[in-house]
Amino acid sequence: MRRTPAELVGAQPAAAYTIEFDGRELPALPGRSIAAVLWAQDILAWRTTRVGGRPRGAFCGIGVCFDCLATVNGRPNQRTCLLPARPGDVVTTQEGHGRADLAV
Repeated sequence: MRRTPAELVGAQPAAAYTIEFDGRELPALPGRSIAAVLWAQDILAWRTTRVGGRPRGAFCGIGVCFDCLATVNGRPNQRTCLLPARPGDVVTTQEGHGRADLAV
């Protein structure tokens, strides 16, 4: 009989929940970053560059490169590789510098 690592340590994972991405409900597991939730759904880009509008997503995965920026719960420029997903989070694709709604 094979046992999983979770069984060996007696882990009790919490229930899955959903987050919203660009109007789509996505399943999320506790402990995952927003970037990991998006990757699990084969979403590889959630930002466009300021110049040229080229797609970007997670690159370094440790918060150094800033390619994974998205607008989360109305706050632009959030590094999704570092931000834990929380039930009910609303994530939207970020275009350019993330401040299109501000009169600058």
